[in-house]
Amino acid sequence: MSSYVIALADLGMRDVERVGGKNASLGEMINHLARLGVNVPGGFATTAQAYRDFLAQGGLAPRIERELATLNSEDVGALTAVAERIRGWIVATPFPAQLEREVVHAWEAMGGESVPVAVRSSATAEDLPDASFAGQQETLLNVRGRGELLAAVHEVFASLFNDRAIAYRAHRQFAHSQVALSVGIQPMIRSDVGVSGVAFTLDTESGFRDVVFITASYGLGELVVQGAVNPDEFYVYKPALREGRRAIVRRRLGTKTSKMIYGQRASGGQRVQIVDVSSPERARYCLDDTQVVDLARQALLIEQHYGRPMDIEWARDGVSGTLYILQARPETVLSRSGRQLQRYRLKQRSKVLISGGAVGSRIAAGAVRVVQSPADMEQVQLGEVLVAEMTDPDWEPVMKRASAIVTDRGGRTCHAAIIARELGIPAVVGCGTATTVLADGQPVTVCCAEGDTGQVYAGRLEFEQRTVRLDAMPEPPVKIMMNVANPERAFDCASIPNHGVGLARLEFIINRSIGIHPRALLEFGTLEPALQNTILGRIGPGVTPTEFFVDRLSEGIGTIACAFAPAPVIVRLSDFKSNEYANLIGGSKYEPHEENPMLGFRGASRFIDPGFRGCFELECRALRRVREEMGLRNVQIMVPFVRTLEEARAISELLAANGLARGHDGLKHVMMCELPSNALLAERYLEFFDGMSIGSNDMTQLTLGLDRDSGVIAHLFDERDPAVKLMLAMAIRACRKAGKYVGICGQGPSDHLDLARWLVEEGIESISLNPDTVIETWLALVS
Repeated sequence: MSSYVIALADLGMRDVERVGGKNASLGEMINHLARLGVNVPGGFATTAQAYRDFLAQGGLAPRIERELATLNSEDVGALTAVAERIRGWIVATPFPAQLEREVVHAWEAMGGESVPVAVRSSATAEDLPDASFAGQQETLLNVRGRGELLAAVHEVFASLFNDRAIAYRAHRQFAHSQVALSVGIQPMIRSDVGVSGVAFTLDTESGFRDVVFITASYGLGELVVQGAVNPDEFYVYKPALREGRRAIVRRRLGTKTSKMIYGQRASGGQRVQIVDVSSPERARYCLDDTQVVDLARQALLIEQHYGRPMDIEWARDGVSGTLYILQARPETVLSRSGRQLQRYRLKQRSKVLISGGAVGSRIAAGAVRVVQSPADMEQVQLGEVLVAEMTDPDWEPVMKRASAIVTDRGGRTCHAAIIARELGIPAVVGCGTATTVLADGQPVTVCCAEGDTGQVYAGRLEFEQRTVRLDAMPEPPVKIMMNVANPERAFDCASIPNHGVGLARLEFIINRSIGIHPRALLEFGTLEPALQNTILGRIGPGVTPTEFFVDRLSEGIGTIACAFAPAPVIVRLSDFKSNEYANLIGGSKYEPHEENPMLGFRGASRFIDPGFRGCFELECRALRRVREEMGLRNVQIMVPFVRTLEEARAISELLAANGLARGHDGLKHVMMCELPSNALLAERYLEFFDGMSIGSNDMTQLTLGLDRDSGVIAHLFDERDPAVKLMLAMAIRACRKAGKYVGICGQGPSDHLDLARWLVEEGIESISLNPDTVIETWLALVS
């Protein structure tokens, strides 16, 4: 007589048909990864044969087959009725005596009444490399006592016929009769007083493979995977992790408004309950850096063992402090990406109605359909934009009808987000008030093609979709690099063919991620209380003002640098003008009023000024951290707006004094060539720099003596003017003669293909373009 129960420690991936993918994976990790420091709770599993023998009682299996044979899973009403009927039959059918006996015996050996357990499903068609089946069956937490345990196993058995599970199998063309269910039973990890979440060993939106993406929130993990909470997010760079370097390159603070904890069982309450998270807890990250790195290290070990990107659920026990892996399954969407890119770009803009976390990188337009409860799902029509407080896998039958999904709650790794990716539709999650801001029938455009933040725009906007075959890209006659400002788009941009980043702008990071004038941070203690409170509200607890600046800036630079490594990333020091700096928090206190800021206190003049010296040193600290602590030595430094040779000498010496000397660990200094004086004296400027990057916008304005923002003379702005081209040619010749780098990072080559071709003929080494023009310019230059 075969056993119906097997200890997890006796299982491995060879046992998928016996205990399903999830339980087989748990056993695999216990046997092969525990000795390497991957912590997996023990326990036991019922077998698929136990489930089949259970269904064989009283002709239950053929009855279910007959019920499903004529079902149209697209008919939500019929699907719900059939699923409910089948689950009723299963719950009413008693267990075979042997199965009940073995389950109770294994449970008692694990601690019995004294140990609350988690009861989880593991289907034989679940967690396969090409289909996730994420969240299709039930998980029950904090199960106590013999009677509750057996009822929970019954409920998990029945969950193989949830609406969502039936519809998903039909959609993926899996035969219902070929899928069996195993139940995994493990001691509870006390994340109810700790932290839990999900980790992917790639970026879930772009498929970028060199990061571990972690989401985390307080309490039991169900709220994260259900999408009911907006979690903290962390990106950990794998090469730095392997080398023991500073590895966290990006983080985002989630709202974490609620958490799931144990229910009040003593007073007859539910197994679990949802409570609010306190304001101080919400305001800080729920994992510290050491814990993030520990989790990422375990995730990396799991990926290395399985040899493919993985989707991992984890929990940190709040009593013991131990981090546990609860399950690990293959990532099933982005890891299947082939050698072609789908690129989406808005061709119009309108009012942004609401924003949230972007799922995918697509754009869709349609009429809004607000669904207030699952009972109203059937209202969703083909092509509408589904708007709901939150969705879960139960909604999968109608999610297939939607052109896009928008939710009030949820994070980018929840089950609904996974299914949205599988269906290939954009979703914007965690918007907060979408169900009240958006109205039925309202035309909108949902855009997830602009980074981590998804936008819902008013009206049906024009957008373009292009498919690019990467294996059909010929080698261009010049290096094609990219201008990148937003770190959130870096992983996605890196998937476009490129030779690195010719211009990484710090202004976007300082403006969006920091938002505070650096002198206000340096002189925080002298500020008036009201301004101090504003700044503290922005930086949050647990970090000093200057640490906040260096942390955010280094993470922004590090994200761009790791996305393109090992290709060069040329980081331009901040090039804010005085009016732009004044718009930062506290900025008006420190900035002069200038009639023409473009020609005023900017670039090298600002960096070497004693009043700005401390701010410049903060930028240097961030750059040093990226190169030395993160190990991203592909970062090079570019100095903007160098007016004189004396400024060139001074800035070179100042960078060296701040630990960023030319040649140290391969560091190169590049200067922006954007003033006529730079071109006229190029050979002498190159005594202080390792190359030049031409800024065609400022060079054109200053050569022709015009302001392109002036409507009266804007028509005269043309980078192809003979005088401008003479300046560019002088700079290129000087760099080529000196054997030093010369590129261009202005808008001109993107706007004028004839200029791009002329630059190639003149001997330019690289052309750095905005990401949305790279493919067109690349192909045009080889045609």
